[in-house]
Amino acid sequence: MSGEDLKIYTMKRLKLTLIIFLAALLQGCIIQNRNQEDCIVKEIKVVKVTEGGVKDLVFHEANGDFYYINRGLENGFTLEETKAAVLNKTITLHLYTFWFGTESEHISQLEVAGDVLYSEFPKNSTALNH
Repeated sequence: MSGEDLKIYTMKRLKLTLIIFLAALLQGCIIQNRNQEDCIVKEIKVVKVTEGGVKDLVFHEANGDFYYINRGLENGFTLEETKAAVLNKTITLHLYTFWFGTESEHISQLEVAGDVLYSEFPKNSTALNH
């Protein structure tokens, strides 16, 4: 194998290794098999509720932080009902934490005054209790 062929072979192996590494990293960012052990619990006061992304239901705090229910408006929620249930109230969120320790804004469970309004946990089987 000539020096040029070795260089090409090395570059191809490097590219393949990089692609495999990036695919594994991206796979780790996909939320799957949700359970309470993979979440942190956070209480927030909701100052605004909006639609975001693709029919996502977004809950805003006064400091600008926000959290969302993925496709919440396609799964039985309406903006009007949600605003009536949570606006200017303190809610409890279960937020998914990735395997590398980063907290997401993705809501896995939402509670108001102890009542579960939304949950993705297996025992609740994505119940929309609103």
